[in-house]
Amino acid sequence: MDVSYTAALIGAGVGASLTPQLHEREGARHGLSYVYRTVDITTLGIAADAVGGLVHAARAFGFDGLNITHPCKQLVIPHVDALSPEAAALGAVNTVVFRDGRSFGHNTDVTGFAQSFARGLPDAATGRVVQLGAGGAGAAVAHALLTLGTDRLVLSDLDGTRCRVLANKLAERFGSGRVEYVDPHRLRDAVQNADGLVNATPIGMAAHPGSAVPRELLRPQMWVADIVYRPLRTELVASAEQVGAQVLTGAGMAVFQAVDAFALITGREPDAEAMFGDFNDLVTLEATEGTL
Repeated sequence: MDVSYTAALIGAGVGASLTPQLHEREGARHGLSYVYRTVDITTLGIAADAVGGLVHAARAFGFDGLNITHPCKQLVIPHVDALSPEAAALGAVNTVVFRDGRSFGHNTDVTGFAQSFARGLPDAATGRVVQLGAGGAGAAVAHALLTLGTDRLVLSDLDGTRCRVLANKLAERFGSGRVEYVDPHRLRDAVQNADGLVNATPIGMAAHPGSAVPRELLRPQMWVADIVYRPLRTELVASAEQVGAQVLTGAGMAVFQAVDAFALITGREPDAEAMFGDFNDLVTLEATEGTL
């Protein structure tokens, strides 16, 4: 192996992420020496707004790229030299590439969710979709849903100001008649009339247990998607399965955003299906080890 790459994932609670292994396994298939590490700001006691210092340190130490996740996707923007058009439109970065002494911010969450949705729910109705979460990942998912043809996207977030800002930006790009904001206390009415529901909040993660939506609001006629993949079968996904709704776990988005990030960092064309196989192997291995 004569070509090497070094990358890392920066975020809160990322110590158990499967992203490093997905990148390293794909790198091995390309004959690369690929080292991918995690920088868990929670474990290290580092504030989220210190992400800029971490990015500058990574560049100084010769890293080739970084993945950025919750809660740093928006905070990192002032600390990169240039943004891709998509990252600029989203106001969120999940991949940073270092080239010729400069840093470039990208967002692979949009294409990651879009490809996951097309693969997992190819015939799903998208007339009216409710999305919970308007943060960095939420902005990406919302763009993906509207690009996929959602007629009416209903956004809800505990941070009403953030949600309205995102709704306004989306309306400017996709048309005012396609996006609306609903207060979380009025979520019941919104979900009752929806074809589908997406959780783009951290609720459901191991560090944020629970469900963003009460089970009694779910219907067998709707589909439910969750971007959380640790655990893969979140409380929301389990509840949706129990009522007979179609579900989309966070696996597809996790894999496809990694596929696109790998291409950006290495300039190599990854094998998406092989990376899906890796993901399934890793999840199965974890489950098996957990029973020993």
